[in-house]
Amino acid sequence: MSTRRRASRRTASTTTMRIGGMTVTVIRKPIRNMYLRVQPPNGTIQVTAPMCIPTERIETFVGERVAWIHAQQRTIQRMQHDTMRLMREMSGNGQSDRQKSGVDTANPSHSATGVAGWTDDMRQQAKQSLERQLPALLDHWTRIIGRSPTRITFRIMHSRWGSCTPATGRIRLNLQLGLMEPRFLEYVLVHELTHLWAGGHGSRFQQLMDRFLPDWRTLRRELNRYAVL
Repeated sequence: MSTRRRASRRTASTTTMRIGGMTVTVIRKPIRNMYLRVQPPNGTIQVTAPMCIPTERIETFVGERVAWIHAQQRTIQRMQHDTMRLMREMSGNGQSDRQKSGVDTANPSHSATGVAGWTDDMRQQAKQSLERQLPALLDHWTRIIGRSPTRITFRIMHSRWGSCTPATGRIRLNLQLGLMEPRFLEYVLVHELTHLWAGGHGSRFQQLMDRFLPDWRTLRRELNRYAVL
């Protein structure tokens, strides 16, 4: 059984299927091969498949990879746990009592703010932390990089640590960075400032990052061990 919903301009169709007791989103595109992804923050399963491939082949494709899917979901769950522990430690709210934290530990998708893992106190502390750290970081890095943003905003993001619109000079930072180690905020800021020179992640971007922050790949790898909540 499957349900179909409206697709974007680039997607021929998007269908939800039940395969082996799992809910799988199937996106059909004009491509040649099938791809399977398990996506944070909730471990959702997504298959991208060619337009005319039979449903039975998709079911077999997913069924043969059940063990891998479950392993990926466990990894995502562990990353979320580690991330929440770090955020609470950085906010000075390391207690596990669900009433104090504002998070239902039996169902971590519910919190006082309605956003997974976040409480009102954590949101405020994260904002204050970013506001406290950014002036010195901007003063230092805009001199080195030679570009300045027109505006920086903070928001809770669910799939990335930051973003930049080179055409407008606007940078957006994940509020979560305010409750993580300062070196991660610095890395993301340098990353987004570099996009003011190079819009993509191609060779020019990488060369600039190598010049500005030589250990950026190590920082990226360490940051990506944590979940984006």
